[in-house]
Amino acid sequence: MILAGNLQSYRQISMQTAPPGQLVLMLYDGALRFLAAADQGFDLEDPLDRNLAIHNNIRKVQDILRELVVTLNLEAGGEVAKNLRDLYVYFGERLQESNLKKEREGLVEVVERLTVIRDAWSEMLGNLNHDQEGAVAAFAEAEG
Repeated sequence: MILAGNLQSYRQISMQTAPPGQLVLMLYDGALRFLAAADQGFDLEDPLDRNLAIHNNIRKVQDILRELVVTLNLEAGGEVAKNLRDLYVYFGERLQESNLKKEREGLVEVVERLTVIRDAWSEMLGNLNHDQEGAVAAFAEAEG
């Protein structure tokens, strides 16, 4: 119990102090984690446990997708932001369908596509960090 409380506190602090780009990555990771839990729900024998696991985890992912839509800056982000918004809405619709029909197909599709977006976002953040480190090193050399 204490460990779970510590983990919860750590997550809250991480979310409050992380840069915006890292927060988006955390949202993607959370969505993929809940999608995995929903997928595992399909393997449960008890119908109540199965339906609850699928439903509750899909609802969490839909909440994350809504948060991702709300945080998009459509003016500054232009076409990319609009495309992401459309993808998030589509993902939400596919998950709703999977949840209602209790079928894996839509869930699997969202996992595949969201993983691609998550990995691209992570790579972009890594490149930004690398560029910043290079700029700091170049500045330090110029100062020295």
